[in-house]
Formats: sequence, C-alpha cells, structure tokens
Amino acid sequence: MRICILGAGGLGSVFGALLARQGTDITLIARPAHVAVINENGLQLTGIRGEHTIKQNLTAVADARDAEGEFDCLMLGVKSTDTTTALAGANCLRDRVAVALSFQNNIIKETQLGDWLGDASKVIGFSTFEGGMLEGPGRVNNNMTLETSSYIGELDGSPSNRVNTLADRFNQAGIATRVMDNIQQVMWEKLTQIANAAGWSVSCEIGNADLTFADAMVLREGAEHYLAVAREVLTVYKAMGYTPQNFYAPVSKLKELDSLDDDAAIATITAIGQAMLDSGYRSRTSLHDDILAGKKTEIDYILKPFVDKAAALGLAVPTVTACYRIIKVLDHYLK
Repeated sequence: MRICILGAGGLGSVFGALLARQGTDITLIARPAHVAVINENGLQLTGIRGEHTIKQNLTAVADARDAEGEFDCLMLGVKSTDTTTALAGANCLRDRVAVALSFQNNIIKETQLGDWLGDASKVIGFSTFEGGMLEGPGRVNNNMTLETSSYIGELDGSPSNRVNTLADRFNQAGIATRVMDNIQQVMWEKLTQIANAAGWSVSCEIGNADLTFADAMVLREGAEHYLAVAREVLTVYKAMGYTPQNFYAPVSKLKELDSLDDDAAIATITAIGQAMLDSGYRSRTSLHDDILAGKKTEIDYILKPFVDKAAALGLAVPTVTACYRIIKVLDHYLK
C-alpha cells in the first residue's frame, strides 16, 4: 500500500512514521527544513511509543510535484486555514489518488476533498485523537494516544473493503482504529469536544501566557465556565439528533457533562484538572497555542459551526457566542 500525507506536520509525521515502520510505503509532503532532515537522517519519532528513527519505506518531498507514482490513499494534514492553498498546490496528484481522508478538525473537510478530486465518492470519513508535535525539523513527538484513537468509515454509513483495508493497516501500525457506520457523528462529537476546550481555554486564560489547560479547571469559576460552554455545544450537538457517546474516552466526558447536575459536573471538571496537574500534564489546545504564537487561528472552523447551527435551529448559545466573538477579535490582529 502507498499513502501520501499532504501537510506532514506533527500529526501527519506521527502517522507517517508509524505506518512506514509497519511497512507501508509513505510519501510525506512537508516544509523544506523538515524534508531536508528526514532525507538526510530519517524521521525521529519520540513520545509514548518510545524512540525510533524511521528511514525505510519513507520518502519526503517539499513539493507535491516531486511525489512519484500512484497512491492508494491521500491523507490531508494541513491547518484548516491552509486547505485551499495546499490542495491547489497538489493538483498534480488528483488523478493519482484512489481515496482521500483528512485529519482536520472541521465539518467541511470531506466536501473540500470531494470538490478537489472532482468525485465525492473517493472521500472517506476519518477522525483521530492521536497527538503529534514537531520538536524540530525531522523530529516529532507522539504525545497522545487512546485505547481507540481513530475512527474511519464511509460517509453514507455503508460497509466497504477500502475502509476495512485502511483500518487494518492503521491497526497493524499500532494506531487503534475502529470502523464506524456513523462516522459523521464521530466527527461532530469530536468537534463538540474541541470547540468546548478551545472556546473555554482562550476566553478563560488568554491574559496569562503561563497558564495551561488544567490551571483554570481546578478553580470553581473556571469549571463553571467550562460547563457553560459544554452545555451549549452539547445542546447544538443533540439538536442534530445525536446522543453523546464519549468516543474518545477516557479523555471525553461529554456524557457526564450532559447528564450530571451542575455541582456533580463541576466536581468532575475540577477533578480532571487536578489529575492533570498531579501528573505533570501541561498542555493547551492548538487554537490557544496559535494565539500565543501570534498565528491565525481555526476559530471559524471550530466554534463558528456551532454558532451558525444554533442560529439555524433557533437555539440560544450566549456563552459560545461570546467566546467566538472574543477569539474572533484576537484572531483579527494575528498574521
């Protein structure tokens, strides 16, 4: 099997490293500095799966025009804000790709891939909670995984050999993947979780660059704000006909936040925050990190869908709307 990863940053490099180590022929399309080090020294994978240097079954190029041959699958890993530019720069690959999927956290990625390919039937739904962070050119830290870290499925819910084949390949590489007939729900539930975390953390902590995710969770006021955001995004999610499933347990607590009374839910949130602090886990959402780094955010792909969907359904989401407005103002002045 041959897989091309377009936009091999942190997460794309983790998938590329694990799949190449397993024996899949991988082509990474990445930034020139990353490519140069990989081609000279291999791709260094660190983190929860140990330290490995991957050289076999791995090709890295800085331009899609240098990616050779046919590909069984293209995996899109660029920021949502960079999708249009990245796909336009990869037009030479359109007729050489059998199927495509995306790592991105948005609800339009499949439509964008279908439009680019000129054939929506070539697009597969995919969602993952694997974590990857570039530590420097040629070096990626796999800093997160779960008992089931990834889900894959046909967008119409039908069974297919191509989905089963990809899931088998991911599982063989150690990426615990489950085939789903409701992949659309998985993607919406993940976005619900991401929107909750990102909207809450930025609106709660942005005034102090030293704060990480858990620092506000352990305060009652922070937990109350977290719950307010959670309840509103869940209202939108459920109005679409979905029921929270905690697909990404134990990280996901959407079922608990939806069903518990306020005091019990707040206690759950503060306990999660304290456990993070006790374990030394110091992290932020990527949207939060983007703002601190002075980069444009993905706010219109993460929170705006809930603001828009709420308006269409006649639902009141004042806390989510306030978070969106705050972050949108910050985003306006970023480059």
